[in-house]
Amino acid sequence: MALTVPPPRSSPDAGPGPAALARWYERKLGWATEGRAPVRLLTGLRFDVLELPAEAGHALLRRPVRTGPVLLSGGRMGLLVAAGGADELPGLLDWLEWGPIALDLTAVGAGGRITAPSPRGAGSPGAAVWLRPPEPRHTPGPALPALADFGSSGGDAPDLVRLVDAAATECHRVRLSRARAGLRNGSPADQPLAFS
Repeated sequence: MALTVPPPRSSPDAGPGPAALARWYERKLGWATEGRAPVRLLTGLRFDVLELPAEAGHALLRRPVRTGPVLLSGGRMGLLVAAGGADELPGLLDWLEWGPIALDLTAVGAGGRITAPSPRGAGSPGAAVWLRPPEPRHTPGPALPALADFGSSGGDAPDLVRLVDAAATECHRVRLSRARAGLRNGSPADQPLAFS
């Protein structure tokens, strides 16, 4: 009896290129795209993205903090959060007393774009990939939490607050680690430790 190998399943990457990838995001997830190469996902409509150094992001993923979809693109990690989260970031950092510290934590919100990772994880080295892929037709988080809700319901902080605090902590740890490494090597650190 001869064994036959079934043909590979079709994927967006096996199709005509950027158009197939854009269609996959639009049909499976309902996300708006720019279909040119490279395909970009539009932020601020269904989700925003918190961006941080990959080293800090990997440490964050080891913590008991819930996240939505997570992508890696080069040396940066992106955490998808509910639309509007980017606007909340500066205020949350101030409220959590991280405001005066120069963290490498940014957000992409309304009017922004991020490179669309391949849903299959394939791509060229350094290409954007999903570490925690999105679920079809599922948006990151139901709604933005109100800061007034912090401490209610048995002391549980809203997810966005916890995520931002954990991300800021890991960004700060990476910053301090780089500063220590720079001092050990006899060279100035990448970033000064002074408050900005």
